[in-house]
Amino acid sequence: MPRFTLVVPAYKVQGYLRACLDSILEQDYGDFEVVAVDDCSPDASGEILDRYAARDDRVRVLHLPQNVGLGRARNAGLKQARGDYVLFLDSDDTLTPGSLSAIAERLDATGDPEILIYDYARTYWDGRVLRNQRADLLREREPAVFPLDERPELLDLLQIVWNKAYRRDFVEKHGFEFPPGYYEDAPWTFCSLITAGRITVLDRICVHYRQRRQGGNILRTVSRKHFDVFDQYERVFSYVAEHPELDRWRPHLFRKMVDHYITILDRPGRLPRSARSEFFRRAAEDYRRRKPEGFVRPGGTRGQKFRLIALGSYPAMAGLKTVSRTRATLRRRGGERIRGARRQIIGAHYRAQLRLPLDEDLAVFSAYWSRSHACNPAAIDAELARLAPNVRRVWVFRAGEAHRIPEGVDAVRLGSREYWTAMARAKYLVNNVNFGDSIVKREGQVHIQTHHGTPLKSMGLDQRDYPGSAHGMDFEKLLARCDRWDYSLSSNRYSTAIWERVYPCSYTSLETGYPRNDILLNATAEDVLAARRELGLADGTTAVLYTPTHREYESAFVPRLDLVRFAGRLGPDTTLLVRGHYFYASSPELAALRADGRIVDVSAHPSVERLYLAADALVTDYSSAMFDYANLDRPIVIYAPDWEIYKAVRGTYFDLLQEPPGAVATSQDELAGILTSGAWNDSASAELRAAFRERFCDFDDGRAAERVVRHIFLGEDLDALPPIVPLSERRPAPTPPQAVASVETV
Repeated sequence: MPRFTLVVPAYKVQGYLRACLDSILEQDYGDFEVVAVDDCSPDASGEILDRYAARDDRVRVLHLPQNVGLGRARNAGLKQARGDYVLFLDSDDTLTPGSLSAIAERLDATGDPEILIYDYARTYWDGRVLRNQRADLLREREPAVFPLDERPELLDLLQIVWNKAYRRDFVEKHGFEFPPGYYEDAPWTFCSLITAGRITVLDRICVHYRQRRQGGNILRTVSRKHFDVFDQYERVFSYVAEHPELDRWRPHLFRKMVDHYITILDRPGRLPRSARSEFFRRAAEDYRRRKPEGFVRPGGTRGQKFRLIALGSYPAMAGLKTVSRTRATLRRRGGERIRGARRQIIGAHYRAQLRLPLDEDLAVFSAYWSRSHACNPAAIDAELARLAPNVRRVWVFRAGEAHRIPEGVDAVRLGSREYWTAMARAKYLVNNVNFGDSIVKREGQVHIQTHHGTPLKSMGLDQRDYPGSAHGMDFEKLLARCDRWDYSLSSNRYSTAIWERVYPCSYTSLETGYPRNDILLNATAEDVLAARRELGLADGTTAVLYTPTHREYESAFVPRLDLVRFAGRLGPDTTLLVRGHYFYASSPELAALRADGRIVDVSAHPSVERLYLAADALVTDYSSAMFDYANLDRPIVIYAPDWEIYKAVRGTYFDLLQEPPGAVATSQDELAGILTSGAWNDSASAELRAAFRERFCDFDDGRAAERVVRHIFLGEDLDALPPIVPLSERRPAPTPPQAVASVETV
């Protein structure tokens, strides 16, 4: 029997769940079990739980056949508990280091009370950590163990269950369980506290309570479900009625009930406007029905609201709120001036266009900060032309980049009159990065964020921990840009979880695969050979594509390969295709290697996907190219001479040297040895690649662009879209030798 059982319910938390579980399993106190409850989560939460359970026998997973909500999911976990004490932890929150040790020590020191209350702090996306405002209530003083009568002010703590350890036999004796609906913590918290004879406190922050910037908290959702609060207090007072010895708590519970009702009325993001007066009427009825004899209203503004509820005067309550809002508006005046200045910068023309109707058949595309016609936006553009030719497609380009515009592409220059017209009127906005800060997201516009890679390096809010590479990024402005997203595309579950956590906004994740990778699954032998001929590659030549990534923390280019010496080691039958910043210097030897075709500069090639088709193998360091190229199931070699520096300065999500897609080299000589010995394409390399593909090639099956266009542009339900082809059944484009053999056979 473990000392603690931690019940962790999970629903749509794939971006936060690992951090939650790690915070438990990495505690310095090990006498516990975790009962994780997958509340029929539609994302990868259940799979994440299973992976943790497979590698740590302290974790048990319960998969519910249907979604039952937080309270009932906790009940299901509670039934499986075996510990002396039960603790609840929401799956987007975390335990602080050393928490379980501190809780265990306090329980031992106080003789195993029925309830221990510990403290928490709210954590915010911008790095703020704010301790519970009523932390003073948790000061440890004598007596260390007490009934609630001696410290009734503890009822003023937030009505939550996850800041307490409950002795399991106490819970079972009294039959405590969570009811369905919103505010399910209230009956459990109040009933257990007034029942317990022995309570203690721990003056220590044990839980970090994540304040999601958007989403995640159902209590911030505008809904009639907030009427559930009336049922919850009906349960509280029914419990008191069934236990006459607890009748003395009615005044305290009445005050908490009315406070709770006022809070719901005061919060603008909870009740629909049409339901406010009805909610007020129900609150007034409960006030009159449950008011204890001799109850004294609190003072101040809160007391005024108590009085107005007692009188049943909703117009007066609404008027009081109007006065409060007016005061708040005056405080915000400075911020409004700033926003007004930004609107002025946008210009009269843009403002005029924003007043005109949206063009339902106009889509605006941009890629890589309007520098090219490429990546996922270009693949969506092509599929849109095929499936919905009625939609006009316009691309945004920077001044000076006109040479990159393919023939026949309708383009507007960034910042031009035509640009602002298109941005104001287009129904659809498609980009693999963010549009500028001054763009106004209109009601009815659909913004598709396609991204441009699978993240090895830290992204979004995670970059706050790596200022050396973030270059003073304004994270508030970043999230304001991300607020415009309606859809976020993903090529694997790993990426989805990261995007949802580091860009905490209210978009919908679409696990369609990356449209740009469709070609890697659909290309024919003729396509492969055509891609090689474009580069002048002979049929018997081994083409190695080298794609090093950019280091944001370096102000100037630092070469990691001596191309002349390296190409010499590879020999005349190998051609090195180099895509990057590697031709700033020149020499007679390098010029000679270019002339005979052994080094080809492909930095300006318009389609990296065609380079993938042409290459027999990929050599890269930390570029997301490895994740895309893995779809071809061709050899990948990692060249990581500065891994420790990169990992420390930029931050990474996994150890690439321990989980690579193929052979790994940390020096130029080692890399040359791998490529000349055959180790780049041996069975060990293939085994590593297979594991890598299993983890990162979830959705790229050749029909990603079709799914995006049919769902977003044509309005088809997700269930009607082509299902993802299992990895084992996919047939990537043929390798160059296979392509040659296929054509010769024909």
